[in-house]
Amino acid sequence: MNSAWIIGLVFGAIVVFIMMAVLARYFGLWVQCKMTGAGVSMTNLIMMSIRKVNPTIIVRSKIMAVQAGLTEHYDISTRALEAHYLAGGNVPNVIRALVAAHRAQIDMDWQVAQAIDLAGRDILDAVKTSVYPKVINCPDPRKNAGTLDAVAADGIQLKARARVTVRTNIQQLVGGATEETVIARVGQGIVQAIGSTKTYAEVLENPDRISKTVLNQGLEAQTAFEIVSIDIADIDVGENIGARLQADQAEADMRVAQARAEQRRAEFAAQEQEMVAKTQQNRAVVVLSEAEVPEAIAAAFRSGKLGLLDYYELKNVQADTSMRSAIAGMGDEVAQQPES
Repeated sequence: MNSAWIIGLVFGAIVVFIMMAVLARYFGLWVQCKMTGAGVSMTNLIMMSIRKVNPTIIVRSKIMAVQAGLTEHYDISTRALEAHYLAGGNVPNVIRALVAAHRAQIDMDWQVAQAIDLAGRDILDAVKTSVYPKVINCPDPRKNAGTLDAVAADGIQLKARARVTVRTNIQQLVGGATEETVIARVGQGIVQAIGSTKTYAEVLENPDRISKTVLNQGLEAQTAFEIVSIDIADIDVGENIGARLQADQAEADMRVAQARAEQRRAEFAAQEQEMVAKTQQNRAVVVLSEAEVPEAIAAAFRSGKLGLLDYYELKNVQADTSMRSAIAGMGDEVAQQPES
């Protein structure tokens, strides 16, 4: 009997200890729920720990939602908060974003907020950007410290920097493109707008025309932002790209002409060498023909077709021809001498 009494006493002490430990851990949260009307019972707090859910985060988030009046407009139950926590979501951040959206009268419900948060986007920062638009520098100075370089139709290069004011588009936040896409599209639009102007002076006189042209292109399509305005912050004149290209083209044309002239000179030189070779060949033929003359004369003597008088007459004709040639050569030399 005594042993049973002792066992019961020990068991009762263990139960009392467990209850006191539970009260010590959850009593403060339970009191907060009762005082604020969050509707979280002690049993729910204990079951949260069993389900590996942090009850402090859930209770404080539920109290925040109740106090802000979110539960009157959205179906935000304790089980929904636990489910979002178990899915890896940032429950307090979502509740704060819903509070900010509700105060700013932005159309966003609990399901959309959960989806945006689970997609990896900072839902609270998105709501803040929707309320207070932010400015994006184009190009991004964190990645590119340069400028947007474009060339007008007259060949003058312009270097521009722009500031883009954007507001978050909550409806396209899931699946919408990020800031990098907006910066790239705005840069492309500015370069295209400058390139379509006739002269660089038009851009310098009215830079707002570039902004209006880019805004009318609908660059915010399929992005998570709505472009409020595009302001040209700075624009400078760069190089004369057209003149440089013309100079490069002229130099290239000159090199092509020189190459073609050199080719023609080489062809003419080759033709000249061919003519020299043909002249030498013809002279060789003449020499061979002249070598056959004595043989022909001897053959004529032997055959009786040529007599001695005929031979001397031939010699006289040759001598007379040589003399005339010599006289003609001397006359050409006298004519070529300069007058003193």
